Amino acid sequence: MIKGLHAMFYTSETEALRAFLRDVLEFPASDVGEGWLIFDMPEAEMGCHPADADSESRPGTHNISFYCDDIQASVAELTRRGVQFLSGIDDRGYGLVTSFAMPGGVTVELYQPRYTKA
Repeated sequence: MIKGLHAMFYTSETEALRAFLRDVLEFPASDVGEGWLIFDMPEAEMGCHPADADSESRPGTHNISFYCDDIQASVAELTRRGVQFLSGIDDRGYGLVTSFAMPGGVTVELYQPRYTKA
């Protein structure tokens, strides 16, 4: 049956995004041929949120976020590595959230959850 989750980013700067994920975010990767990297993600979770037709969370859309244990320390370290954050840290109740830019017009969230995983 299902044993994992495979996520993809579509980007106009494939090589730059792969290098960013490998070198800046330091995700381990397997080269499956000709520099095509598949990143091994350490942990995953998935949620279902209500849609809002008047925002970026329209019905049928999806979102990829990274999460951490200490958002202040993570933002400081990633900033030191040259990551450009697009917002301050926002308290959304379920956790603390910010977002950052990756090559090729890709934006992702980084959050520190307040909930405990089962």
